[in-house]
Amino acid sequence: MTACIVGWSHSPFGRLDQFDLENLIVSVTRDALDHARLPAEEVDAIWLGNLNGGFVPDIFCSSMVLQADDGLRWKPATRVENACASGAAAVYSAIDAIEAGRARIALVVGAEKMTAVSGAEITRVLGNASYVREEASAGLSFPGIFAHMAQAYFARHGDHSATLARIAAKGHANGVRNPWAQMRKVLGFEFCNTVSERNPLIAAPLRKTDCSLVSDGAAALIIAHESVARDFPRAVRFRARAHVSDYLPMSRRDPAGFEGPHRAWRQALHQAGIGVDDLSFAEVHDCFTIAELLAYEAMGLAEPGQGARVIEDGTVFADGRLPVNPSGGLKAKGHPIGATGVSMHVLSAMQLCGEAGDMQVAGARLAGVFNMGGSAVTSYVSILERAQ
Repeated sequence: MTACIVGWSHSPFGRLDQFDLENLIVSVTRDALDHARLPAEEVDAIWLGNLNGGFVPDIFCSSMVLQADDGLRWKPATRVENACASGAAAVYSAIDAIEAGRARIALVVGAEKMTAVSGAEITRVLGNASYVREEASAGLSFPGIFAHMAQAYFARHGDHSATLARIAAKGHANGVRNPWAQMRKVLGFEFCNTVSERNPLIAAPLRKTDCSLVSDGAAALIIAHESVARDFPRAVRFRARAHVSDYLPMSRRDPAGFEGPHRAWRQALHQAGIGVDDLSFAEVHDCFTIAELLAYEAMGLAEPGQGARVIEDGTVFADGRLPVNPSGGLKAKGHPIGATGVSMHVLSAMQLCGEAGDMQVAGARLAGVFNMGGSAVTSYVSILERAQ
């Protein structure tokens, strides 16, 4: 691979009433340029990951990035959308341009403003990322779609409600150490495992604590060709990357198996010349706790139906053999759709450079990043390593 992350920035995630979409984009752009010590004029091209779809009226928002610095005027800017993987799609589009020789230095921003509309409208917008004619039009929301996955998994492998509660509790415990996380509060196993007024069923068997958060937020990356990266104070190399897409209709796929994510992980690990046990940690797409459980199996940490083992034996905890979501994941950090994939790469680069603060995984050397769009329809897996 020839691309390296050489700078980054990350906003708080949560309900950010003081920021609109433009403010979020401009703020992280300026901070990323400052972090990389890069004059804006040296950026060759810009990619913005953003779903929108009705959260805000600003549909044509790619050039909002230019508001951050006059030196960005006239740079080509493109908005990239691929459901909840819009951020990773923007990252990969930038790398494609770098590897093709069309850019030496790219600016990637991921941003979403979700909380300015009602909960019902958020559900409608997100539902349109499903196969509408069979799913959203039949009243299935995304909690309903992932509940269907959980039901299929439970039918095949037994009731794993307690496993999902352990995953939720782990995410919240990790999120306490993340200064950008939306929810920095410990929610213990018993709370997450009990249906109550504060933790109601959203779509059986998924409880409120099994669902990720509605968030505003943004993150940004400066990505440079490896020949240029040596001029920066830090560099994190893309050792491998893979992008796999599957059928959109759930009716054409196995609801209890992450076939697309499994293929993406297999391709990326093979390209990197490593096994999953060589990773120091992973940031994975836990939009719902069942997604993290299935991700354990997709990445090869456990055989199908055995994902519970790696949460029960401590493997995936912050002090375990392979920490998963030391940031708290989407579960505690938050999930501003277009920002999520960029955020995962930012937080992983921090870890590899020893700059993750209280989240730091000791001796972090190799990172796995998994960002997913829709119901495991599109899957992006990156393998990252410190270049200098």
